[in-house]
Amino acid sequence: MSIAPQVIEIIAQQALLEPSDVTEASTLEDLGIDSLGLVESIFAIEEAFDITVPFNANDPSEGDFDISTVGSIIKAVDALVKDQA
Repeated sequence: MSIAPQVIEIIAQQALLEPSDVTEASTLEDLGIDSLGLVESIFAIEEAFDITVPFNANDPSEGDFDISTVGSIIKAVDALVKDQA
């Protein structure tokens, strides 16, 4: 499975939505994901892809991991996976 569907599945689970309801243009706010849901999503992504996400839970806007949209999260995860390979 490629990265995008897995990330969408993880985010959909946190939002209690179907993956088909999540688009790459969606923001976490659009999906109703709060800060705790964001942290849980990050942990799930790290586990699913065996990566370490450079994410500061105390200040999500800081750091190199772009969480502005689902698409930006997919792009960041893809880059981390490629860097690890």
